[in-house]
Amino acid sequence: MNIGVPRYLVVGLAGLFSAYLLVLAVYTIDQPRHQAPIFVAMALFALATVVSLLPFGPKRMPIWMAAFNFAIVIAITLLVANELDFARPGGTGYASWYVAASGILLTITSTRGRPTFAWLGIGFLVVHTITIVGPAGPAGLLSLGIVGSASWVAVSHVMSTALTKASKDAQRFALAEREATDWQAAQEAHVYERQFRLGQTSAMALAMLRIIQERDGDLTDEQRQECLHLEGAIRDEIRGRKLLNDAVREEVMSARRRGATVTLLDEGGIDDLSEVELDRVLNRLAQAIHDTDADKVIARTVPEGSDVAVTVVGLRSSGDGQAVALGQDSLEDDEVDLWLEIPRVV
Repeated sequence: MNIGVPRYLVVGLAGLFSAYLLVLAVYTIDQPRHQAPIFVAMALFALATVVSLLPFGPKRMPIWMAAFNFAIVIAITLLVANELDFARPGGTGYASWYVAASGILLTITSTRGRPTFAWLGIGFLVVHTITIVGPAGPAGLLSLGIVGSASWVAVSHVMSTALTKASKDAQRFALAEREATDWQAAQEAHVYERQFRLGQTSAMALAMLRIIQERDGDLTDEQRQECLHLEGAIRDEIRGRKLLNDAVREEVMSARRRGATVTLLDEGGIDDLSEVELDRVLNRLAQAIHDTDADKVIARTVPEGSDVAVTVVGLRSSGDGQAVALGQDSLEDDEVDLWLEIPRVV
């Protein structure tokens, strides 16, 4: 739990205050009837404080440690209170240090996320004071400092609860900020992608669009065929994505102009490749398209996890039948002219 101040400062203050209470115990060691139980109580309190303030483990106190602190509160209360005379003139003074010691131990327990055990300890102190101490009676709640200890626990409980809520809110805000940033980055990537594709399309189609405008749509057969090739190139920009570079575009257009049908399908399998590896794969693809005289060429990326980046299939029609796109059943009159698997890593 982040309490807004350095942890070492909080631990140091708690340690100093605990040490101060042990000094008070030594200072008033002559008041108890027997001194041995007092030293045992001092040792137990010191042990519990050290264990609770160790800068190791989770920030929220483990249940076993909280239960241990509760047991220590019971132990030091019984050990010290049974040796004091609460009816003596002037009261017990600093000899009732066990109340403040219990208060600080329970405050540490509450601050570290275990307020239930802290309030159980305060409840025990109240019941013990009212029913066991005797002459002190309910007034002992004030004179012995139990109200003060309860106030510490209450303040620590409220503050730890508020800070925990603030921490959770901060985490939610940070998560929302990251999601907003990711969304903005995705939108910017989409805008960039659209602008890039539009730029590519304009660069490819601008000359032909001018010819269409100049001839008022009256195109020759060759020009109409070139329009179909441009349409295929534009479709490649959408479906081919990372399967395209200048070399691949040039070879694909050359293959189409000689009468071949070329299909490029990028399904995201090469998104993880570095620029160097991607350039090698695409140059090999361009070379494969250049070298084959197949009637149909299909290049498709392979899903991540495979050693192959791209598969290239070339089909030749041996009769007047037509090959179908990869992934569909081939006709009997189509034969494989090219089968190439381009590896991810050489």
